[in-house]
Amino acid sequence: MLDSVNWIAILAATIAAFVFGGAYYGVLGKQWMAAAGLTTEDTKPTPMLFVLAFLCQLVMAFVLAGVIFHADGYTLANGLTAGGLIWLGFVATTQIVNHRYQGAPWSLTMIDCGHWLGRC
Repeated sequence: MLDSVNWIAILAATIAAFVFGGAYYGVLGKQWMAAAGLTTEDTKPTPMLFVLAFLCQLVMAFVLAGVIFHADGYTLANGLTAGGLIWLGFVATTQIVNHRYQGAPWSLTMIDCGHWLGRC
């Protein structure tokens, strides 16, 4: 698989997802903070947090490329299908369970799930 990985595509997907997250929470940041019960002071990011987020997104893009490769090759349909199924089966369900145990409102779940759907 490693010899067939398009590293430029993985890097492009990582950058696109990182930019999407910034834009998404740039628009919904106040609603997200309210749903999470946080203030602006509580959410001051550090440079290391951005580095960590970027590296995690890079891993996610690599893993998704591997899933698509093993599914049936690199096509737009395979990418959308794999991303959607991974989001539904692992990301959305994890967010729902975690937020219910944390007593978080459904609005936080919907905002965070929308963010991860856009990234998958």
